Amino acid sequence: MLELAGIIILGIIAQWVAWRFKLPAILPLILIGLLVGPIATLFTEDGSKLIEPIWDGEKGLFPGEGLYYFVSLAISIILFEGGLTLKRAEIANVGPVITKLITIGSLVTFFGAGVAAHYIFGLTWQISFLFSGLIIVTGPTVITPILRNIPLKKDVSAVLKWEGILIDPIGALVAVLVFEFISVGEGQAFTKTALVEFGKILLFGTTFGFTFAHALAFAIKKNFIPHYLLNVVSLSVVLLVYVESDVFAHESGLLAVVVMGMVMGNMNLPNLKELLYFKESLSVLLISILFILLAANINIDDMKLIYTWNSAILFAVIVFVVRPLGVFLSSQGSNLKFNEKLFIGWVGPRGIVAAGIASLFGSKLLAKGEPGAEYITPLVFMIVLGTVLLNATTARLFAKVAGVFLKKSEGILIIGASRLSRIIGSYLKKNKRHVVLIDNNQTNVNKAKQLGLEAMTANVFSDTLTDNIELNDMGYLMALTGNSDINNFAINKFQKQFGENGAFRLVNTEEMNNPEKNPKEGLFSHTDDFIKLTETVRNYPTIHEIDLKDKKHYDSLIDITKQDRDIVPVFTKSPSGSIDIIPANSKDFDPKGEGYKLVYLGKALNTAEEK
Repeated sequence: MLELAGIIILGIIAQWVAWRFKLPAILPLILIGLLVGPIATLFTEDGSKLIEPIWDGEKGLFPGEGLYYFVSLAISIILFEGGLTLKRAEIANVGPVITKLITIGSLVTFFGAGVAAHYIFGLTWQISFLFSGLIIVTGPTVITPILRNIPLKKDVSAVLKWEGILIDPIGALVAVLVFEFISVGEGQAFTKTALVEFGKILLFGTTFGFTFAHALAFAIKKNFIPHYLLNVVSLSVVLLVYVESDVFAHESGLLAVVVMGMVMGNMNLPNLKELLYFKESLSVLLISILFILLAANINIDDMKLIYTWNSAILFAVIVFVVRPLGVFLSSQGSNLKFNEKLFIGWVGPRGIVAAGIASLFGSKLLAKGEPGAEYITPLVFMIVLGTVLLNATTARLFAKVAGVFLKKSEGILIIGASRLSRIIGSYLKKNKRHVVLIDNNQTNVNKAKQLGLEAMTANVFSDTLTDNIELNDMGYLMALTGNSDINNFAINKFQKQFGENGAFRLVNTEEMNNPEKNPKEGLFSHTDDFIKLTETVRNYPTIHEIDLKDKKHYDSLIDITKQDRDIVPVFTKSPSGSIDIIPANSKDFDPKGEGYKLVYLGKALNTAEEK
């Protein structure tokens, strides 16, 4: 009981440390596992581990193969949650570079790392390629915390993010297939049986995943499952799919749960978001327990196996040769510059799926007496820890050296995706500004996407926005909702992260009626609240531009907008085309020189008014 409670407590502490110091959680988790496991044998009186995952007759948590069953089921849940996040529409837009990275790049890693492991450590070809299959995976759980704290050019961060998400199931599948090839034997039987098993894995994995996804979705849509049981029923179905698929085709369960997650993630399910939140929370808990257990299960003799210069050489080949080679081959003919390719080649931390499946397969092959199987788990853990530590500590500096560090954030984040926000967002996009609209109303988000705008469903009261690496280039924040409390909250919570160049919100009715109370972050002018703007947009849903002669001309136009309810100033535009948001204290603006424009919303000013 003490050991089990200790693992959960240490796991959550590790998750908090990772959050506090902005590190991938896998780093403190594995370090804690090694500390209470193999390293503990060096300082305990009887030379035993503080936490023993496998029952040895006196102490331990899991008897026999119980640990591997737990690891298998935990990974199935983690992969299902990953599958839920894969959206077909998003994958369609990731571009040829990402497609090549998860195909050509994976092949380069598979063959390059396999050959390196074979010749450096003298491992059999089977074990070498199992190792290389396992380290194909980068994974969002390790890449996202690193990128979240580095403002990068959008294309670079998008490539790394989507590679991590899409390559998770691919790497798992490759590792499963190589493991199956090793398990079925050698020679003629090896070839024929392996092909049959390969076909069975694909057939039963995809069939079970697809069928049960539709069955569970049907039950959810028809309200056959009460709301309070939805999450636990979904969890039980995932475990059922994994186990049943595995019964029909050994090791097909992982593929089945990934397929099930991907199919359900692309359905219009009413409770999908709630289900995703539950699985996300469960995955955090499982990951916390899982990787302390897996690291603790490594023996000190396993660590001594890789405590050689060969390990350093293998690590260097994978990080400095194989990864960059895969990136450069995959990005041939793309719009990525040399320095951007160099940075993507540098950042390739291996993740949770690699470590988890390595421990599972390594132990199974070791039990079967497969030559060299004892190297699988420690070698993969070495690559995982080494790449995560290297990238977590050097990515920011390397981004600056390579010239991909975003020096100035010019993106504009708009809170609210109402018609007003969509009109303003469309104008900004037309003028080549990166603009993102967020709203918790899916209808508004869908309408924004139909206009070609980048929009996402999000709740400002959750932490999902701060975790989104695609918002790294946001430097301006505009809160345009009809709820003044939400606008105030958004400014207070996000102005440091997304509003470093300016954070603005609509004034409320009280502030509009009392100009002296007008806040410094107030938008447009003290006469424009959400109600007035909505009326203006309904009557005149158009944005216009007027050439400015001088400051006097500008001030006179601002005065006109305060008197006419159908005209609202929104931006000023410089001769170079840069756009500045007009705050409530807009009279401070001084258009020096020719070529400046006033951008306004509403009815067109007539010639007399312009003069």
